[in-house]
Amino acid sequence: MRKTADCREFPSETNCTLAISGEEEEVVRAASEHAVSVHGHSDSPELRKMVRESLRDEIPQHA
Repeated sequence: MRKTADCREFPSETNCTLAISGEEEEVVRAASEHAVSVHGHSDSPELRKMVRESLRDEIPQHA
């Protein structure tokens, strides 16, 4: 099951709307890098744990 991380679920000063979807490890890595580079968080095991716990199952889009 693909996972999704969505910045809209967290308050931010920039009102970020980025959503990232993919395999769990890919999303944790990308969302953590985004949190550091855009939102000023420090990369740490705690950040990655928080990201992992916030992931949701992706809802498949059917055409």
